[in-house]
Formats: sequence, structure tokens, C-alpha cells
Amino acid sequence: MTEFDYDLVIRAGRIVCAATGLDGPGSVAIIGDRIAATSTNVDGTARQSWDFPQGLLLPGLVDLHAHPAKRGSQYGVDPDQAFLRQGTTTVLSQGDAGADNWLTYRSETVEGCRTRIRLAINLSKTGEQFGGPCFQDQDCLDADACAQAIVAGRESIWGIAVNVSRNSCVLSPHDVLKNALHVAERTGRPLLYGMRNPGDWSIADQLSLLRAGDVVTYIFRDGEWSIIGQDGRVLPEVLEARDRGILFDACHGMQSFSFRIAEAAFTAGFYPDTISTDYYAAHISAHPRHNLPRTMSKFLAAGMPEHDIFARVGRRPAHLLGLSGEVGTLSPGGCADLTVLEMNNAAAPLIDTYQQSRPGGCWETRLAVRAGVAYSDM
Repeated sequence: MTEFDYDLVIRAGRIVCAATGLDGPGSVAIIGDRIAATSTNVDGTARQSWDFPQGLLLPGLVDLHAHPAKRGSQYGVDPDQAFLRQGTTTVLSQGDAGADNWLTYRSETVEGCRTRIRLAINLSKTGEQFGGPCFQDQDCLDADACAQAIVAGRESIWGIAVNVSRNSCVLSPHDVLKNALHVAERTGRPLLYGMRNPGDWSIADQLSLLRAGDVVTYIFRDGEWSIIGQDGRVLPEVLEARDRGILFDACHGMQSFSFRIAEAAFTAGFYPDTISTDYYAAHISAHPRHNLPRTMSKFLAAGMPEHDIFARVGRRPAHLLGLSGEVGTLSPGGCADLTVLEMNNAAAPLIDTYQQSRPGGCWETRLAVRAGVAYSDM
């Protein structure tokens, strides 16, 4: 019987990993579910090998705001189909489950899928099980039940999802945020916060209540809710919030990415802390396909530096999720989560959610590896 040094070796024309300092041609070798070696030239034999001379090999992509759910969520999509096979190996659920159904969510989605899933538990005890706003009536608010679920869920539950936008919240947004902060203080967890329209509640007042480590999402929206002021500059209250340690997630979604707003922010040197897709059921039939590589491509077209993009879908969200060293790295000993992309310069145009387009190619997934298992049927 032939003995092999490695289970899997992947070679690419370019490997980028901030943790190892590698940016250039190289190889990654895997034994079991661990990265065994990363270098310009891995020596040894392998049971399976892949070669991508035009490929860009990155740590497995991390999406900090999306809707992975096998069932029980009006927005949920099958994680292994919608995310893993498109190069995203780790996903944070934005409120798909609440205290009433988080146990089922943990069993079926967190533990039942190949994709690594973490939950920002919905402050609404019903989560997103039903149609309509998740904060429809006072009965859905149960701070004690939410806190108890977080304690019981341990590492499965990262933080608390609280979206007080008009689409999601019929109740007083002040009261909902107050309840969320109460749970956050009791449990030591951060918030993933969707803001109220500033016509109802000023951005400055909302940000003043948030704490270091809380994450504000949907930041590149245009129109009434915008981080860019009438003078074309980033709002001073947003800059002050960042100085206090509040984090900002550039979630794309169906309504939340404007090239105009992103370009103004980038011109000012204001980059998001994380880049996410808000991928949910309505995206399933989208053409071209909505995913994290295409979202990354839009940020590149808007002028965000390449290495900053890679960090926002790798080591930065991994750090926020408490997974540094395990995820977002190609360092030996880390989990063997990898993504191989190739640039397609003939891809469908890059269009924002306001129907504005920008020239530029699109990164497309060629291979995903999750815990040492390769998925190539993209």
C-alpha cells in the first residue's frame, strides 16, 4: 500500500494569507481537517491534489451577516448549497432563530450542516419563523428567555441580532434596543444591529447607545439612511462611534449596497470592518448569482484595496467570531478551510442595489475546502 505524506495538496498561482505573510505562487498541504504546511513549494506526496495556475487561494471566506437555515426561518437557505459551494465556509446567522426555536436551529443547521454556522440570536423569541416584522407585538420580547438561551448555547451563539428598521420593528425601537442592551450586558455578548430610519430616530442618538464591539450592519445604504452627509463626507457621529470601538459591517443584501456611498467612504479612507452578503431566500433565483466573491468584486470595483477586502472576509470576521487561529488563516495547525477564486473578466456586470453599475471583472469560486473536504462542483 502506498503511503502518502498528505491527504490533499492545493497549488495556486497566488496564495494570500496575512497570518503567514505569503502572497504569491505556492501550495497548501492538508492532513485530515488540519493545514499541515503552507509554502511556495510543498514537498511530498498526496492522495489528492488540485492545481489552479490562474487561481487565488485564500482562507475559507467568512460571511458575518446572512441567513443560513435548513428550515424554521422565512429567510433561510440551505447553508451547504448557498454558501459552502460558493466558497464561504463560515457564516453568522442574523437572527434566523430566537429563544423559542434555537434548539431546533442548533440541531438542524449548526450541527446538521457541513458549513460552520454561528448564530446571532434574535431578540424576538420567535426569530424569523413567521412572515412580517419579527418585532410585531410585545409578546415577542422576552429578555430572560433570550439570555437563558445564550448561556445554554455557549459557543453556538455569538451575540444578539436586533433589527429595528421599519421593515422589522413595529414596536418602539427605543424599547427594543433597550431590551437588547440589557441582554447583552447580562451575557457579555455583542449586538448585530440594524438601525432605525433616521427620520424616526437620529443616527447619532442610536450610535450613542451602542458599545465597543457592537456591530452596525447595512452601512452602505443610500437615501434617507446613509453614513455619508450632504457634504459628501462620512458623518461625524459615525467616525466618533468607530473611535469608541463600534464596528461597521458592509452588508449587501437586496437594498443595502450603493456604489456612490461606498466610493465616498473609501475616498475618505473609511473601510468597513467586515463585508457580508445578507444572502437569503429571495436571492436563490438571482442572476447573476449573489454570493460573497461577487460582493467582494463590487468592493474592488468601488476602489477598496485588494488586501483590505481579503481581511474583511477572512481574519477580521474570524477574530470577531472568536475563531482566530482556527479560521481566516492558512497557518499550519489551523482548520483546513480554503477557497480558490479566479477572476472572470467576462462576467456579468457588477450592479449595486440601486441599479448602478461599474466596470470590472468578477471573482468566481473554483474550489471550496471545509475541514479538509473539497467541493468542486461549482
